[in-house]
Amino acid sequence: MPSSVPSTPRRLARTLRTSLFAQVLCALVLGIVVGRLWPGFAADLQPLGDGFTRLIKTIISPLVFCVVVVGIAKAGDLKAFGRIGLKALVWFEVASTLALIIGLLAANVVQPGSGMHVDPSTLSAKAVDDKTGGGSLPSTTEFVLNALPTSFIGAFAENSLLQVLVLACLVGAALLHLGHTRVPQVLPAIEQAQEVVFAVVGFVMRLAPIAVFGAMAVLIGQYGLGVIETYAKLIVLCYAAAALFVVLLAVALRVVTGLSLWKFLRYIREEMLLALGTASTESVLPRVMQKLRRAGARDDAVGLVLPTGYSFNLDGASLYLSIGTLFIAQAVGVDLSPGQQITVVVVLMLTSKGMAGIPGSAFLALSATASSLGAIPAGAVALLLGVDRIMDSMRVVTNLLGNCVAVFAVARWEGALDLERARKVLDGEVVADEESVPVAVAQ
Repeated sequence: MPSSVPSTPRRLARTLRTSLFAQVLCALVLGIVVGRLWPGFAADLQPLGDGFTRLIKTIISPLVFCVVVVGIAKAGDLKAFGRIGLKALVWFEVASTLALIIGLLAANVVQPGSGMHVDPSTLSAKAVDDKTGGGSLPSTTEFVLNALPTSFIGAFAENSLLQVLVLACLVGAALLHLGHTRVPQVLPAIEQAQEVVFAVVGFVMRLAPIAVFGAMAVLIGQYGLGVIETYAKLIVLCYAAAALFVVLLAVALRVVTGLSLWKFLRYIREEMLLALGTASTESVLPRVMQKLRRAGARDDAVGLVLPTGYSFNLDGASLYLSIGTLFIAQAVGVDLSPGQQITVVVVLMLTSKGMAGIPGSAFLALSATASSLGAIPAGAVALLLGVDRIMDSMRVVTNLLGNCVAVFAVARWEGALDLERARKVLDGEVVADEESVPVAVAQ
């Protein structure tokens, strides 16, 4: 009697056909191979990753708007929404400051730039200007003003997350004020629009393996593997510091909610691999929002905390900036005093908040820090040009995990997290993709 158990090749084919994780993983490996063997051809694959990112960006603003409006309207309490925002900002500031301090301590202990003896006169600031397009980071006043929309349509057209959040809060508050009896058709229409957007996300995500293949091939083809040897000490330090920070995140999540970060990583493994492959957290924002909601976090908490974290909670970038500042100082032979290093933390606390969405923002923040110290030549920032792209994976993972942990923690503090459901989903007892999203949580 023939065995009913599928053969190994058939199981592999079925897994590759049905599992996005397997598809993205294969695309990642294939991209590395193509970039290594045919770097010239790999350079022509840039549009694959860029096209996918463009499609995802068109979805983000309407999705955030719908989720936040529905979250506020269904929660029925605007004060609770304000508390969520305040608690999120406190968490963001503590987390990003901790990341900066860990970076400084790691760089002081390991000294990644010592012994390089780089002559500052041989470095030109023009390379950094080319990378940043001659731009600059906004001041605190400009950052606040830029978060306020000048046009309802303009906020969506410019894909400004903070402006869309402001509009969503206003619309959600208006719905609460008017009540469902006066505008009975508005909220159901927004809910239906939200379902349409999530359906579009599903369609676009089918292109994720192609995007990862193109992005990884371009990375390896353009930079090769030689840069890893040149900057090995710095790369290892940044990734080790990020690993330490992730461990602290796991501890914080366990203490605040009792949930396991490792189980959560398994739950979002497809999104994490996609973010790594495309070097972008924006590419997975819609899917991560969906999965957090299905894991028991209430709509208003997810809709406010996660998108806001993309601008205010760049933990991976904070680690990289603090280590990078000391690296370039050590490389050119500048010994920063404890007072100057405190200045580094203060300056980066301010500049890192306006980095999101600005081309070459890391170099703009480093240049601003160097200028504030007055001891590091502006051209020294160019030392990191060759290794910056290699650091994207570290920044992406740390930023994304930091913001997801923030969602769970803030939701737990506000009573907006269904812990029982979260445990079942992370344990695999509930197939989240087949379950409806809860609108009320167990207290």
